[in-house]
Amino acid sequence: MFAQLRAAVVSTVLFTGLFGVAYPLGVTGLAQVLFPWQANGSLVRAANGRIIGSALIGQPFARPEYLHPRPSAAGNGYDATSSGGSNYGPLSADLAKRVAKDAKAVRAADGKPDLPDDAVTASGSGLDPDISPAYALLQADRIAAARRIDPNAVRRLIAGRIENPLLGFIGQPRVNVLMANLALDAAFAKAQPHPA
Repeated sequence: MFAQLRAAVVSTVLFTGLFGVAYPLGVTGLAQVLFPWQANGSLVRAANGRIIGSALIGQPFARPEYLHPRPSAAGNGYDATSSGGSNYGPLSADLAKRVAKDAKAVRAADGKPDLPDDAVTASGSGLDPDISPAYALLQADRIAAARRIDPNAVRRLIAGRIENPLLGFIGQPRVNVLMANLALDAAFAKAQPHPA
């Protein structure tokens, strides 16, 4: 019996040390060496070093001079502690009301009758930092008017921020809202600071 107990204890200690300590430390160390920005949360910093967000988590931009993200069903919007979708089914009356309300608001802000899906639908996590190029370009006229600049300059900036699918086929083309808004601030300076 003591032989079996000894084998069980040795195995537990060995595998706990190997898979509970050595492996996580090794993976963390490799990630810090090979992908430090991603391993530390893809944090985006202002010029003064202050953290203003993550490239992986959306933010609720609402001012007219910025790209607006897709709707969020996470808590009160982009709340990482309440990540998740609305769980509304496609025939839900509540979903239809929310989409109609969001569509009316987007049409009022951007003056366009046809909207891409991501303009009125939340992502599964509610934290999606990206929007489609179609939705980003739809907002160019509003951004240009708010910043008093040429709409074509905004379109060119947005076109330059389009990220292609990984390896050319994984995912969809997308525009990261936070990174594009920082590029807008850098290219077309405004008196007002970036919202934190």
